[in-house]
Amino acid sequence: MKKIFLTALVCLIYTTNQAQDISDALRYAQTDLNGTARFRAMGGAFGAIGGDLSSISVNPAGSAIFNNNLVGVTLTNYNVKNNSNYYGSKSSTNNSKFDINQGGAVFVFENRDEKSGWKKLALSANYDSSRNLDNSLHSAGTNQNSIANYFTSYANGIPLSVASGNDFGYGSLYFNEQQAYFGYQGFIINPATNTDANTTYYSNVAPGGNYFQDIATETSGYNSKLSFNAAGQYGEKLFIGINLNSHFTDFRKSTSFFESNGNTTSNVAVNRLRFNNELYTYGQGFSFQIGTIFKATKEFRLGLAYESPTWYKLNDELTQTLASVRSSTSGELPSTIVNPQITNVFEPYTLRTPGKYTGSLSYVFGKRGLLSVDYAMKYYSNTKYGPNQDFTNTNSALSNLLDKTSEIRVGGEYKIQKVSLRAGYRWEESPFKNQKTIGDLTGYSSGIGYNFGDTKVDLSYSYAKRFYDNAFFSQGLTDYSRIEAITNNVSLTVLFQL
Repeated sequence: MKKIFLTALVCLIYTTNQAQDISDALRYAQTDLNGTARFRAMGGAFGAIGGDLSSISVNPAGSAIFNNNLVGVTLTNYNVKNNSNYYGSKSSTNNSKFDINQGGAVFVFENRDEKSGWKKLALSANYDSSRNLDNSLHSAGTNQNSIANYFTSYANGIPLSVASGNDFGYGSLYFNEQQAYFGYQGFIINPATNTDANTTYYSNVAPGGNYFQDIATETSGYNSKLSFNAAGQYGEKLFIGINLNSHFTDFRKSTSFFESNGNTTSNVAVNRLRFNNELYTYGQGFSFQIGTIFKATKEFRLGLAYESPTWYKLNDELTQTLASVRSSTSGELPSTIVNPQITNVFEPYTLRTPGKYTGSLSYVFGKRGLLSVDYAMKYYSNTKYGPNQDFTNTNSALSNLLDKTSEIRVGGEYKIQKVSLRAGYRWEESPFKNQKTIGDLTGYSSGIGYNFGDTKVDLSYSYAKRFYDNAFFSQGLTDYSRIEAITNNVSLTVLFQL
């Protein structure tokens, strides 16, 4: 008979260093095409158009294009389908959600003093969900590498006195020490020598390769932005604006990793295990934007805008659980439960996301319609965690692996009496230098609007696709599944003229 030990390890540890990586940084540095239905239908190409509540998020001068006070709200159905390929094994997930993703108002004040040169002033406030974080992923397949590599990568260099729990107290454990503790207490790794000073470890997972691995990830939450805007029109051709933005994030990620193998060994070794991670991140940030729109002619407009980096202050809470089963050929023993309960809370940290430059062109065909193009640049390599001494290696990786990106948005609108027909295109370059870890994004959109007079109703559909590599862990076991992410979103906006 097989000898089986069941080990369940539940550990919540206060950690005094960080475990954030590039994927965490990009979660806050990247944004989705969110906003009003008109904005989404036209691919977000509003840098030189203005006159839309979400156009303010591209170019703050856009609010000065309004001629009347306006209030609006947008409801969106988000749908994300993820197709996974892990060593030839394919799986798929589908996630949908309804959300009020936008709401705002603009108030326009005419200036009757013709000597000042200023024609009008616009004040507005707008809320946009800059990124919906609800998602689900599932990958499964057979790998030649075990999760034991993850635990040994952290444990090597850690004294056995720490990994065994004999030499630490509440509040003194670092993240790498925590992982060493998990691996040792869960019997995933063994010390080379059974002495407190030992710092070398090896795998206790049954050898022989062919490890079946299954990982399921569920995420929920949002990145959102509340913009306070002021803009003015000077003369007949120049519009200038500024935004002060408050950012909010609330993110939860639940990951369950399972590994099993049928390898036989005369020694007591792990045959299967489940490693769960529950991450909760929350915090706030600040950024500002400045922009201008210039009417070169009655039809032709130019736009230029700058968005500063967002300076976040974030907090992480992490819960990890580990259950492992050991076996050999010499018989079965009663299960053993290891169950220390310690709180795991990371110290607050900062994140600076990259700034953004946007240049825009538009051509207005009188009252019949328009065409617009936006080109934006973003320097992802400037993304940085703080305090720097805690993130030296991570910041170096951000600088070396990430790159400057280009983004192109094209939108058009054609009016038939009270009906507006819209279409858009969006292309966003990969933030990685290798162009593969995250691929380029391609998106298409369309929409329709109807003007009832003081009330307008807009409807849009947007589609986007991107490939990326979903690594199971940031070190040790860095094998990844290839994900094809497809989003299909439908938005409905109602606008009221005051």
